[in-house]
Amino acid sequence: MVKRRRLNKGQQRQVSVNQKKRLKNSDIEWTDSQLNPPEAGRVISRFGQHADIRDEQGNTYRCHIRRVIGSLVCGDSVLWSRATAEQQGMQGVVVAVQERESLLSRPDYYDGLKPVAANIDQIFIISSVLPSFSSPLIDRYLIACEDMGIEPVVVLNKADLLPQIDEHERLHIEQRLKDYESIGYKVLQVSSTTQRGLDSLQDLLKDSISIVVGQSGVGKSSLVNQLLPNVNANTNLVSGNSGLGQHTTTVATWYDLKQGGALIDSPGIREFSLWHLEPERIARCYVEFRDYLGGCKFRDCKHADDPGCALQEAVSNNQLHEWRLSNYHRIIETMKTQKPSRATRGK
Repeated sequence: MVKRRRLNKGQQRQVSVNQKKRLKNSDIEWTDSQLNPPEAGRVISRFGQHADIRDEQGNTYRCHIRRVIGSLVCGDSVLWSRATAEQQGMQGVVVAVQERESLLSRPDYYDGLKPVAANIDQIFIISSVLPSFSSPLIDRYLIACEDMGIEPVVVLNKADLLPQIDEHERLHIEQRLKDYESIGYKVLQVSSTTQRGLDSLQDLLKDSISIVVGQSGVGKSSLVNQLLPNVNANTNLVSGNSGLGQHTTTVATWYDLKQGGALIDSPGIREFSLWHLEPERIARCYVEFRDYLGGCKFRDCKHADDPGCALQEAVSNNQLHEWRLSNYHRIIETMKTQKPSRATRGK
């Protein structure tokens, strides 16, 4: 278990000051006469104890979040009341959260599952030629999508760079994308530089609530800027030192689409842990495995070198892609080192 470094006295004082500031800023109350009747709204973004709320006419208001409300994330449908007069820049108050149709959560080592966005119809899993293409990372997102019942779309961004990379790597990427299509996933190759594939992307976005996810540096914000030219989402380049993307977007943000629907741009995630899922559930989230699960000789089959493994037999008969089973084992092995103890989780 990773030990937390103890704060020195100066750091402890600063934490105390920050906590007092947060409590002071959150101490906002209106009388009933100062609030209009509750109305429907949508959370555009969340910042600590306040949120930007979009009303049904498309106007945005910064609102205080009542303490009785627990989780509130981008995409939530809420009831909120307009204030007759602002307090500390707040124009209203969120009074209730409507039932969610779906919720995207990101596992956090210390805080457990952290909600990212709600009421999503489809998730665009953005990968790219640079940083290096990673099918295990894509599989992690696909598992999350399958577990939550949200439609995934695999998107290769920076496709204009394919002719410039090593031929072996190019063929590897193209074959993996074909394999994903053969499994049944939607796959797009796009470029925010040449605008290749953006029309197809726009068609899929129409009348749906979508979110873009993927490791930092794959060009999520650049794609948002192409799809929503008036947004000007912050972008950054891949770090020359580490080869990893540099974080640019800091909070999940909702953008309305002119063709209907909305697009949520989420903070960059370099790693998408799955330690909250059991191995059996992860295997089930590999959709092409499902016809073979339960057909192994032993009920506790680990699908490795176990005798009578139905998955291994299917790989031998070219009914399953060997690399997908290899990714599965890689994810399971990684979970052993990532899963926090009960004492650590939730601190």
